[in-house]
Amino acid sequence: MDKFDLQIIEILQKNGRITISELSERVGLSKTPCQARIKKMVDNKVILGFKAIVSHEALDRNHIAFTEVRLNDTREAALNAFNAGVMQIPEIEQCHLIAGKFDYLLKVRTKNIKDYRKALGEKISSLPCVANTSTHVVMEAVKD
Repeated sequence: MDKFDLQIIEILQKNGRITISELSERVGLSKTPCQARIKKMVDNKVILGFKAIVSHEALDRNHIAFTEVRLNDTREAALNAFNAGVMQIPEIEQCHLIAGKFDYLLKVRTKNIKDYRKALGEKISSLPCVANTSTHVVMEAVKD
């Protein structure tokens, strides 16, 4: 990867819908080499895909909570079972295995605190090997 590829990535991260004409002009390449570089980065899995960034407020899902999860078993089979369970819960937007005082940090997005509490009590707490959880409710997203 060279400076052109890095520029293309930086621009696409900010605006995935930019036209090839505008992108090629901004990085200083003609359209064909610019398109070829994007295709190569997609083929080589440098660029994993493109997605829409949605308004969670418009979708009425603007309540965010970060949930610390401690497991009662951290052997590989237990971690795999927990990971598989997380994938089945649509309210969990992100899941990270953490080195520290707890095992996982979840970003959970719901309509309101009532829906979060239901997701926590009925879904998250029922995941394999969950010993306990602790919740941090977001008051304001400063940077997403």
